[in-house]
Amino acid sequence: MHIKIYFNDKPLFLCDEMNEEINSYAHHDDAVLIDEFSTPAVNSIIHEMWQQKIHAGIFLHPELEQLKKAVWKKFDIIKAGGGLVLNEKKEILFIFRRGKWDLPKGKLDQGETIEQCAIREVQEETGLKNIALKKKLLTTYHTYEDSGRHILKETYWYEMAVNSDQTLVPQTIEDIHEVKWVGENKLSEVLGNTFPSIKDVLAKYESLRD
Repeated sequence: MHIKIYFNDKPLFLCDEMNEEINSYAHHDDAVLIDEFSTPAVNSIIHEMWQQKIHAGIFLHPELEQLKKAVWKKFDIIKAGGGLVLNEKKEILFIFRRGKWDLPKGKLDQGETIEQCAIREVQEETGLKNIALKKKLLTTYHTYEDSGRHILKETYWYEMAVNSDQTLVPQTIEDIHEVKWVGENKLSEVLGNTFPSIKDVLAKYESLRD
């Protein structure tokens, strides 16, 4: 098993064993691999991941949950919910925010469940109503800095369904300037200008399709 954390577009794999995906990164000249568990080792790999020259990181340890706890202690954790929204034509809803195609998502509010958060954020960012939550897809992780704080965002992604006979309204206050349905034949255009974590969400959806 493994957990993938993105530092910008670079993945850090926390894993208890190597697999084909991780091995493809391990042989890269600019990848860092650590297999000795200690607090200095955790600090070291996080430091390395912020270096421009590093392509990817791999931290191998047989107790994945122990490793996860040690890494999580180094960050302020923010939970978020988001949706891969499909219409009756099996088109996927994308938003255009800050120069990138993205899927609607946002931070968990106090007192709501992560499922409620995901639906609310889709409604607020796209103007859609009557959204049906289908199933959990996966959780993605990415890091960023905010006023000197090191943030680790856990985003819980859900497959959702909705009727497309609605007016799409981008939430411009959140820097969303376009919302549109994208068919399978146009996905490559979106994938050329999106985040690696969004590609992971789409790959998970594809793997679960009937």
